[in-house]
Formats: sequence, structure tokens, C-alpha cells
Amino acid sequence: MKKIPKFSSESEERKFWSKADSTEYIDWDKAKKIVLPNLKPSTKKISLRLPESMIEELKLLANKRDVPYQSLLKIYLSEKINEELHSD
Repeated sequence: MKKIPKFSSESEERKFWSKADSTEYIDWDKAKKIVLPNLKPSTKKISLRLPESMIEELKLLANKRDVPYQSLLKIYLSEKINEELHSD
């Protein structure tokens, strides 16, 4: 196996791995799965147009759960995505 070089920045490392074949540096057969429970996912801001009535209804539902309506919307989206991905 080749030795992984030292990088001076994350950008430099990203550039290296975008071109390098990781199998020359890492024995993936010996790799172990890990869980990173405190890792926060990256987020991206989007603009979404919804009917005002839908937003008001969402706010009512969010108020019942005592959560911000944007958070409730994320919960609903996540649930539906998981449902669709795991249904066969």
C-alpha cells in the first residue's frame, strides 16, 4: 500500500482524493463501519414556493407539536423520503 500524504488543507486533500485511486492507499477489506452520532449533516438553503394556506396549516400542526414549522416540514419530508426508499 502507498502511504497517504500529509495535506496542508482540506482543499488540498479533496483535490488529491478526487484523482487518486483509494485502493492503492487503503485496504478496504479490512475497513470497519463506524457510527458518528454527533456528526451534523451539511445543510443547503433552498427557496420553496408553497401556497399560503399550506404554510398556515403547517404552522398550526407545528404549534400542536411545539416545534418550528420549518422543522416539522423537514420531519415530514424525511419520513416520506424514507417511506419511498424502503417500499418495494
